[in-house]
Amino acid sequence: MKIGISVGDLNGIGLEIILKTFSNFTSFKNTTPIVFASKQAVEDYQKKLRSSFRVNYIKSVEDAKEHNLNVLTIWDNVISLQIGTPSKETGKHAVISFVKAVAFLKNNKIDALVTAPIDKKTIQSKYFYFPGHTDYLIKELAGEGMMLLMTKTLRVGLVTDHLPIREVATAITEYRIITKAVALDKCLKQDFAIKKPKIALLGLNPHCGDNGVIGTEDNEIVSPAIAQLVQNGIAAFGPFPADSFFGSGNYKNYDAILAMYHDQGLTPFKTLSFGKGVNYTAGLNKVRTSPDHGTAYDIAGRNKADESSFKEAVLAAIEIVNNRK
Repeated sequence: MKIGISVGDLNGIGLEIILKTFSNFTSFKNTTPIVFASKQAVEDYQKKLRSSFRVNYIKSVEDAKEHNLNVLTIWDNVISLQIGTPSKETGKHAVISFVKAVAFLKNNKIDALVTAPIDKKTIQSKYFYFPGHTDYLIKELAGEGMMLLMTKTLRVGLVTDHLPIREVATAITEYRIITKAVALDKCLKQDFAIKKPKIALLGLNPHCGDNGVIGTEDNEIVSPAIAQLVQNGIAAFGPFPADSFFGSGNYKNYDAILAMYHDQGLTPFKTLSFGKGVNYTAGLNKVRTSPDHGTAYDIAGRNKADESSFKEAVLAAIEIVNNRK
């Protein structure tokens, strides 16, 4: 199985966690990882890490070898690395790597894509104006995409993701909730082989609005959406007050949780699972995963980065592709 890897920000920990992940192929049977970058960039990074790990440099995906870390050179210019410091140059090349990898994914030249962390500020340009990986993938690939953070025992999906808080309430509609919940239900069945998934939906307002005292959206939008989902045969439950749902352990009774906005879902998820979680763009016709952390400039180049989340992202991509087959 060919696993494409976009290199992320070269001044961050991306290459370090990639190298560490594939220093041992025991967990990756029949796997051919392909990093979209350049020989010069990888060799310079390895020198700074004092890494002697052997890399197989290739000119086409057909040259990639199984159980080797393959690097496909997709640019020829020399990049000056300043590990630990954000730069527009490495942001630009993070985009080049990602966009090229997505093109290969669309054309079935790789079976899945795992993305190393990017810096959302340095990637911005007139050519790439997306707030992150997920938004570009939703534009380029088919399906109803949604951000799903997951471990083996916890899955949290989002109705809205990279939106400012002031825009969240107006973006929460009955149609949007139903669309995301249907996509999540399909994902749980198709990608995780759960025959009859149970989905819990969190309320939008504190205490789900306290019967309209603290907002009417939960009564007027969220609850009717859940009723419609149930009528359509989806095991949807809620809305549940978000402040107590995770602390009480109630999340353990469901196969997935659908949160209304980014921090409502990701704050408890990362509190419970930080460094072990996987970010999966669910609902699309192709498979993309990533670690649940960022570029970590503060430890970049110091050989301190923990590759656990990236390794889990690779294993999750392999599992999902196999389940779909």
